[in-house]
Amino acid sequence: MALRVLVGGMHHESDTFNPLVCGRQDIWVRRGNDLLSHKGNDSISGAIATLQAAGIEVIPSLIARAVPNGEWDLSYYKELKEEFLGYIEKSLPLDALCLSLHGSMRVKGLGEAEGDLLQAIRKICPTIPIFSSLDMHATMTVAMLEHCNGFVGYKCAPHTDTYETGIHAAQMVIKTLKEGLKPVMAAVHLPILIAGEQSETSVQPMLDLIGYLRSAEKQKGILACSYLLGFPWADVAENGVTALVVAEEDAHLANEVAMQLSEIFWSRRYDFGFYNETHESADAITAAKKSILSGIYPVVISDSGDNPTAGSSQDVTNFLKMVINDPVLGKLDPPLCYQGIYDPVVVQQAFEVGVGGLVTESLGSRFDTKTSTPITSGARVKALCPHWEKAQGSDLALLDVAGVDVVVTGSHVGCYDPEMMKALGVVPEKCKCIVVKLGYLEPEIRKIAKRSMMALTDGSTNEVFSRLPYRNLSHPMYPIDGDFEYVLEYLKKA
Repeated sequence: MALRVLVGGMHHESDTFNPLVCGRQDIWVRRGNDLLSHKGNDSISGAIATLQAAGIEVIPSLIARAVPNGEWDLSYYKELKEEFLGYIEKSLPLDALCLSLHGSMRVKGLGEAEGDLLQAIRKICPTIPIFSSLDMHATMTVAMLEHCNGFVGYKCAPHTDTYETGIHAAQMVIKTLKEGLKPVMAAVHLPILIAGEQSETSVQPMLDLIGYLRSAEKQKGILACSYLLGFPWADVAENGVTALVVAEEDAHLANEVAMQLSEIFWSRRYDFGFYNETHESADAITAAKKSILSGIYPVVISDSGDNPTAGSSQDVTNFLKMVINDPVLGKLDPPLCYQGIYDPVVVQQAFEVGVGGLVTESLGSRFDTKTSTPITSGARVKALCPHWEKAQGSDLALLDVAGVDVVVTGSHVGCYDPEMMKALGVVPEKCKCIVVKLGYLEPEIRKIAKRSMMALTDGSTNEVFSRLPYRNLSHPMYPIDGDFEYVLEYLKKA
């Protein structure tokens, strides 16, 4: 009889500073046979293909995902959780579970999602192996460590190895089942906050650090090694970096390697910084103008403090106002393109008045009402794109706001893809300046930029952590509290 392994999971990066609640309308779910037939470049697809190739019967449940956002709605999380547990109960007996989890998913009024979900699964499956892939920005907790047999995180940022990480998780499942292993994990917590914009893996120090992980994984008896960087825009006590090791059976080996990896990481903490061109907001505008006057354009500026792909609300207007009020950037020909503001009320009115019509609704600060204020000047509709498929069917509108082309979205979506502005008739290659609500540039927009820079703007993904109102974060924490002596300790099960 073939081995039976259930696959599924929940995957979300939750920004606790974002007032938005991620609900039913934001979350897409793939269930049952649709999960098996989906051929995506994601961890669950890698796991499914690997398990099937090994002759294992794959039992699908569900995978629920959303663009990074605020915390999940509690009632909808509970609904999906019960559905997920129902799949497991109906599928028993099982030999193992192979999951795709993020590791920094939070639920409003509950807290961490992964630990809660894994604990509930363990009540149904108290003895069978459970393995999971994780995002590199996972936040390891005691509950996660206690209720899973092994995790492996992405090793690339941007995350170009999601499929391969799913393969790795499935390989741990296969080896455990076929060799009768009893895997053990060791985790060491490091009090460090690191943004993704300081930890791309193609540059130092992450280039070296990932090399150490890959080297450690070649040791006999080691199944997986990961640096889980945490998620700095979650105000939680568990935040920080974790060095995590999964060994075949030798707890001493797991502890030894985890401590070695943590010591290496701690020794490199001073090496993290913004490696791309980075400026305060006003200085970014000055630098962009100089570049344009020198004939070096398109210039792409990241409005990093309000980055929806990292979980921000996508409606903060402070940097847009600075651009509009600038006598050069606000009057470019062709106009500066600003991508994009999340404002469903404005988008609805834009579709009602049509191309050429006047939108009278105020723009922005629809959700985050503390960080900025709306733009009330009115705007002319230049183009409309209904149900754009590359943004989960969001309606898009291009507005002329005081001489600046502003992409406005009807849903909370990532703003990294120049295809979004192209769908509205903008030719990004002809623009002298483009602003995207993003941190480090994704490959699609990087190709267009003759010069790129990151502006340290306001919002719930503020890159200057000392500007965020942390209340629950553990201290001391580097770099917020400066440098300090610290004795590295293992994260232990309850």
